[in-house]
Amino acid sequence: MSTRPELSEWLSDRAGLVVLTLISVLLAALIVLPYLQYVLLGVILAYILMPAQRQLERYVRSMTAALVLVVVAILTILLPVMYVLAVALGQALDIAMDVQDGTLNVQDIEQQIETEFGYSVDLQETYTTYQEPIATGLQEVATGTLEFVGGVPSIAIGLTVTVFVLFALLRDGDRLVSWVQYVLPVEDHVQRELLTELDQLMWASVVGNVVVAMIQAVLLGVGLMFLDVPAVVLLTVAAFVAALLPLIGVFAIWMPVSIYLAVIGETVPAAILVGYGLLVSASDTYLRPALIGRTSAFNSAIVVVGIFGGLVVFGAVGLFIGPVVLGGAKITLDLFAREWAISEGNPPVGPLPAADPAADTAPNTGITDESPIPDAESDDPNEEPTPEPPSESEPEPEPESGADADRPESTGSETDSTE
Repeated sequence: MSTRPELSEWLSDRAGLVVLTLISVLLAALIVLPYLQYVLLGVILAYILMPAQRQLERYVRSMTAALVLVVVAILTILLPVMYVLAVALGQALDIAMDVQDGTLNVQDIEQQIETEFGYSVDLQETYTTYQEPIATGLQEVATGTLEFVGGVPSIAIGLTVTVFVLFALLRDGDRLVSWVQYVLPVEDHVQRELLTELDQLMWASVVGNVVVAMIQAVLLGVGLMFLDVPAVVLLTVAAFVAALLPLIGVFAIWMPVSIYLAVIGETVPAAILVGYGLLVSASDTYLRPALIGRTSAFNSAIVVVGIFGGLVVFGAVGLFIGPVVLGGAKITLDLFAREWAISEGNPPVGPLPAADPAADTAPNTGITDESPIPDAESDDPNEEPTPEPPSESEPEPEPESGADADRPESTGSETDSTE
């Protein structure tokens, strides 16, 4: 009989420790929340660079390997991304200023449409009517994006937090995972399964969504650059965001640009962009299975809700974290439902995976309460072997009764002497 106390009794006996723990966790959360998106960015970068960290640790110390990878991440990821975003915001502001100043030649576009398609449109009146709202809207989008990410001092502090979080996770990531497993009040087999599922989820999010979207955006950006399309960097960033969305993809960028090129009379570049854009959009069909396999894709609803909800909750990094959070919640609920069903004596049915409830206590020997326990060979060398039962083909001889049983058998020589 187990002497382990009930959870409610244990908590009531240690009320002071429980209150102190809750206060400590709450204060720690309040400290982390202002820079949560930068902490999560460091976690994502550490997850991406962890395989390289383990390879480098074969040759150098863990601290040296972490420093090298942090420098590589700053030079190849953080600084280029910040530069691209700055250029994209600058191009958005330039477009807003052109619209506001009226430098766009709308009359040439009207004449080109009439020449190419045979009917006239009055874009000048529409442009004059909505010139100010369009310019104001574009400016608000550009400045709002900067405010959304944070001001320059806030960005500098946040990136500093990201760098230190990245270094700490690369150097001590394994110990952090072990500590989380130690303090988490969950069975070992559930922890292992949860970590495995979350690892697959992170891989599908980072590689399956982000890397594929980045490749498609870069491919489309190169094509736009060769076709001499204005605001290439801004369109490339927009293509990256659109590529994260299922059923939309980079089609939402190259199709309007193709229409724009056709309207202004650039029919050959427009046709080239349509063909090239179809190839870029179709590359998703081959890139995703090649990188993560066909069984690791996200549900479309999880991706869409996770991206937009993640942007609101976590900021820009929510593009990557949002789907992972929703997918992790589903995995956790599935595990909870399965363990609850097992504890109630009802094995899970349907898509939920079944687990051995005794996996943590004893190996699976195939013995149940209704089956007899088989004889096992003993490993004790001093134990006497159990005699085997007699075979049915060789019956055991019956013992002799009376004096005949104690009398030795007579030999032939004794018989001769008696005679």
